[in-house]
Amino acid sequence: MDSDALNTFLVVHRLGGISSAARALHRSQPAISRRIALLEQELGVPLFEWIAGKTRLSDAGRVMVPYAERAVAAAQDAEHAVRALLRDHSGPVALAVTGTLAGMQLSKVLKRFARQHPDVELSLRTATSAEVSDLVRRGEATIGLRYDRDRSRELDCELLFAEPLAVVCAPDHPLARRRVAKLARLRDERWIAFPIVPGRREITASHVFALFQTHGLGEASWTPVDSLTAQKRLVEAGFGIALLSESNAAEELGRSTISTIAVGDLAASHDVVTVTRRGGFLSAASRLLLEMIRAELGSSKPGAR
Repeated sequence: MDSDALNTFLVVHRLGGISSAARALHRSQPAISRRIALLEQELGVPLFEWIAGKTRLSDAGRVMVPYAERAVAAAQDAEHAVRALLRDHSGPVALAVTGTLAGMQLSKVLKRFARQHPDVELSLRTATSAEVSDLVRRGEATIGLRYDRDRSRELDCELLFAEPLAVVCAPDHPLARRRVAKLARLRDERWIAFPIVPGRREITASHVFALFQTHGLGEASWTPVDSLTAQKRLVEAGFGIALLSESNAAEELGRSTISTIAVGDLAASHDVVTVTRRGGFLSAASRLLLEMIRAELGSSKPGAR
């Protein structure tokens, strides 16, 4: 039972006969009669009765009318909504973002997008990088923003920029605003980093430990803290040092509530990428938001390409 058959049934009912329906629908009378006959055959009951040369609804037809009206209306709504997505900057757009990327710069992009396109239903969800990919893969998010590329063949990842990482410390730390030749100089420091959760790998959680291992320094002494804000407050209070992206530390560095330690043999960065479902549909609004993210977050960053 398709919407065209139901619409034909309703037009015959409203116009009172096959001939009038054929003219209204620009079809032949035999075509309309055949459409109604197939629908009645599918349902197993007659929908019309012909009494004194007039077309009247049967009992089954009268029962059918409100359901057919709702079904045809829903199909039309769906068609209009999809066409609007293709034609206009409207409809829903779901964005999934790694929590530490949901900062001031992205907020400005989203604010401007919402102001310029008020008909778009924009939703934002934060998650780990792995979870961002899962949300996009399942279709629960239209666009993802995460660290590092996902190697899944179901996803397309586009590099926005490679963001440098900096060692940050309290302003009164003995090495604040100084330079050390090697990372080994910081071996005995207590590091503050995101925890590593089994089965839920987060890229930023492993940077400190990977760096220590690649420099042949063994394990780092560290305190797991699962909030970026909490990490920065602990660094400010002198409870440890941390490896943070420049954008995540920019506000505190600007206020001089934290400082940096330059490390001669440290050239650390992480890729920030957009994630979309390979072969998936992107509405006009989704494409526009993606272009704004590319323009604002990509072109102004070091290492953008």
